[in-house]
Amino acid sequence: MRAAVVYFPGSKKKEMTEISRSLARGIESQGVSVDLIDGERDINTKLTIYNYIALGAVGTTLFGGKIDPSIPRFLSNSGMVAGKRSFAFLAKKGLRNSKTLRVLMKAMEHEGMFLKLSDVFRIPEEAEAIGKKLHLE
Repeated sequence: MRAAVVYFPGSKKKEMTEISRSLARGIESQGVSVDLIDGERDINTKLTIYNYIALGAVGTTLFGGKIDPSIPRFLSNSGMVAGKRSFAFLAKKGLRNSKTLRVLMKAMEHEGMFLKLSDVFRIPEEAEAIGKKLHLE
């Protein structure tokens, strides 16, 4: 089984990278091959080969409800993602993180991804713990 942790760091580059790495470590502890993909730099990456996709972002406003417009564009250009099991996550920023998470989930569902779980992480240790418990199959 192959999994991808795709993240869009936005203004919290260091924090989001650490959270994504920790999530990848947690998933790898289950014996799964994981690739870490920076969605802002690796714009031509195809996600067709992955069985499970974790997608993370940071809200673009203090009051929540907005994500980077490049995320839906990335998903639409990343190959066949319809029907893929997936996990949506955010790095905590500002207020109303649940609204921002809903917007991210809506973008993923628009491409046909099957969301299994979603979460908002404050620290990398939370991400690693969740990664160890994710049901990937």
